[in-house]
Amino acid sequence: MRIRKSPVLTILFWMLLAYFMLPLVWLLVNSTKSNEELFTTFGLAFPNTFAFFDNVAQLATYQDGIFFRWFGNTILYAVVGAGGAALIAAMGGYALAKFDFFGKRGVVASILGATAVPGTALAVPTYMLFTQWGLINTEAAVILPALASPFGLFLMMVYAQDAVPESMIEAARIDGAREWRIFFTIAFRLMVPGFVTVLLFQLVATWNNYFLPLIVLNESDKFPLTVGLSLWNKLANAGGVSVVQPLYPLVITGSLLAVLPLIVAFIFLQRYWQSGIAAGGVKQ
Repeated sequence: MRIRKSPVLTILFWMLLAYFMLPLVWLLVNSTKSNEELFTTFGLAFPNTFAFFDNVAQLATYQDGIFFRWFGNTILYAVVGAGGAALIAAMGGYALAKFDFFGKRGVVASILGATAVPGTALAVPTYMLFTQWGLINTEAAVILPALASPFGLFLMMVYAQDAVPESMIEAARIDGAREWRIFFTIAFRLMVPGFVTVLLFQLVATWNNYFLPLIVLNESDKFPLTVGLSLWNKLANAGGVSVVQPLYPLVITGSLLAVLPLIVAFIFLQRYWQSGIAAGGVKQ
């Protein structure tokens, strides 16, 4: 059967693609410009002098190379926070999907309600709670809230209901396998596409997290990239020529480098979405 192409949808698709790619292209082009050409050339035109590596070198030396400290902090917050949140969501979603216990409906209703609460609404209560616990200005103040993902938990619960056959679980129990082994050796492998989906959602959310680190961190050497680059941008906007000229190229180049890990993560992990739910079948 021949699939008919729609010119309208094709044009709409390319318009949306251009809309989403234009900021990234602008960032790529302007990261190659020197201080002078950044303000004297067209935004989407490459400069006469390729200054990308000079800008990276300035990033490595400005304020004793604090940018790469921010980069390392962001990797730590994202990997531990997103990885932990995805694992907790997978275990919790599997338990809610395959076990019956008292109060299960109330737990599911609470999870659904929590998905409607924006993270910014919880930032101030989280700050007050962490103040009592003595966690302000520590890495744990950023990582612990990232471990809670109501949407990821609900998504994994729905995914596990169909992805993990009851017959496999019963067969494993008959063979004497304990519940932890059943989860990690059977259920988790079948839930990998859903796990990767939650992992990517949480990775992007944690990597781009700004408001919570802004209020719970006081020392600049603990800042993630979002807070650090925002600080440089505010200094550039507030200062005169002596401040603006050095900082704007650093902010632009740093923003480009900050986007690259997310692009690599999507390219590397997208194959798990195409791997299917299970490698084999189940005999009825």
